[in-house]
Amino acid sequence: MTQDLQEIIGRAQRGDRDAFSRLVEDHYATIFRFACRYCGNRQDAEDVTQQACIKLARSLAQFRFESAFSTWLYRLVINCARDWLKSQCKRESDELDEIPVPGKQESTVLLHQVIALVDRMGEGFRESVALVLGMGMTHAEAAAILEVKESTVSWRLHEIRKRLNDQVQPGVER
Repeated sequence: MTQDLQEIIGRAQRGDRDAFSRLVEDHYATIFRFACRYCGNRQDAEDVTQQACIKLARSLAQFRFESAFSTWLYRLVINCARDWLKSQCKRESDELDEIPVPGKQESTVLLHQVIALVDRMGEGFRESVALVLGMGMTHAEAAAILEVKESTVSWRLHEIRKRLNDQVQPGVER
């Protein structure tokens, strides 16, 4: 972490609004990009990003410089995204299992089917996909953010690929 970033965080923690504004401005694109990767669409990502910025304001005092700020920030966004998804009970995962409609919507429907499959696999799978495939992180970097072993991230991604293959070719032995 650069000295400049440490100084900005410290000032923001002490209530300096200009420092907090700069911190948000400097990291907003990262927060939004990760929220997009996690949510799968822009509208939901905007909601998660807004919640993450609010939570950042409330939680910044808890940052203790024991890890990289980016690691702490990704964790904060993951928690916001999880909370937001739990609050979105309006759509059932069964709705996402529709047969794709030909045309422009086909890719979107397929993406929602993949997200629904990953969500059904349990906690940590969606986060692993978002960090490694969405943000281009290594398994080790994702593991540090998720506070799990690197092998756990690798196993999760392997399981996702395996289940996706089973969806595409059910009953085929591997």
